[in-house]
Amino acid sequence: MIAAICAGLAVLILSLSITASVAAGQLEDGVVAYKSGDYATAFPLFRLLANQGDAKAQAILGLMYENGKGVPQDYAEGAAWFRKAADQGHAPAQHILGLMYTFGQGVPQNYVEAHRWLNLARKAAEQGSDLAQFSLGVMYANGRGVPLDYAEATWWYRKAADQGFAAAQVNLGAGYISGRGVPQDYAEGAAWFRKAADQGHAPAQHILGLMYTIGQGVPQNYVEAHRWLNLAAARFSASETEKRKDAVASRDQVAAKMTPAQIAEAQRLAREWKPK
Repeated sequence: MIAAICAGLAVLILSLSITASVAAGQLEDGVVAYKSGDYATAFPLFRLLANQGDAKAQAILGLMYENGKGVPQDYAEGAAWFRKAADQGHAPAQHILGLMYTFGQGVPQNYVEAHRWLNLARKAAEQGSDLAQFSLGVMYANGRGVPLDYAEATWWYRKAADQGFAAAQVNLGAGYISGRGVPQDYAEGAAWFRKAADQGHAPAQHILGLMYTIGQGVPQNYVEAHRWLNLAAARFSASETEKRKDAVASRDQVAAKMTPAQIAEAQRLAREWKPK
């Protein structure tokens, strides 16, 4: 069960903004290596920064020990690193640590400690942290440590999405498409996917391209479909081979229905696109 929430928050932990500094460069190098599956390169970079007190690196080390990526799986060691990040106010680490205490994974089961850490994470969300808001939305959407509640998940996703948090915008858009937590509304879903796509979020670009392909939530437009699918294919990481292949296949299927002039226009729009 802890693995499920870790998986839900791993993308978030790995995609947080990085400030410009030498340490930030090392952290970014580690994230790139991690996403490409090169854990042998990623681990020492994160370990160095974690030992220097970097909360994000500490949280990532917790994930690596939790999932046995690049190191032998060790829940206790993972919990120790999550604790270091949690002590610095890292909301996803606080959530994960709270769940570990709830289920006694890597730490002795202790509901008092579980409540304390989950409550701290919730307070961060209530105080306006988009990271904590998204993290809490993930928990409600998956029923991890809290009752399953799509409406509550949507409420927290919206708080983070309104602050420009791309992952929250995607999850909010998905809620509108599926009708989970909100009335089904394809146009509203497409609008949220567009906000995330404009920031360079590859899955959002892929979905938006598919929506333009079939005219769901947006007018059918093969030029726009080709543009967004092309951008998605280019932005999926090296470790996301299947997702990249899917985007390329979808783009090529659209291209088969287009004129050479339309394809040229779509390619021009993709070349000129810049993240907002």
